[in-house]
Amino acid sequence: MHEDANRDGRGAASGASPRSADPRGTGPSGTDPRGAGPSGADREFLSLERELTVLLRRARANQGEMAREVHPDLESAAYGLLVRLEECGGQRATDLAAYIGVGKATMSRQLRALEELGLVTRAPDPADGRAWLVTLTDEGRRRVGRVREARRARYVSQLAHWDRREVAELARLLHQLNRVMEK
Repeated sequence: MHEDANRDGRGAASGASPRSADPRGTGPSGTDPRGAGPSGADREFLSLERELTVLLRRARANQGEMAREVHPDLESAAYGLLVRLEECGGQRATDLAAYIGVGKATMSRQLRALEELGLVTRAPDPADGRAWLVTLTDEGRRRVGRVREARRARYVSQLAHWDRREVAELARLLHQLNRVMEK
């Protein structure tokens, strides 16, 4: 055996600490061996967490604005339901609840409020008479479409200096992230 190869019993070279034996140069829990903070890999995930936190905070604020643009009495959380209905057409309340990630009681309350505002309607599901399909009313479709078009125009303006391929790549990566988070 090489005389420097195993002095500390772990196969590390002479003078190596257990922390620096990690091939990534990190110590326990991914910390920098010098105690300076997270390792490179952890820094990437911390950076991701920080940027997603900012994005989500801004998205919640924007969602509230968009909900009020659809109707002044619309709850912020209900905006996502309207977008889903615009994109997918009629949906069962249970499917909407699963997609949004809320319980049946919350979904029922939100749908009642949307019906009272004249934005959605419920009708028997032709495939199953026991179930109901929720759809946008013409007024709901018009209002949601107007707000979404204004939002897209804002993105076009804010990202005008981006290459279209970068925009497409961002959309692709966000879609991929959303798919992973669904599971």
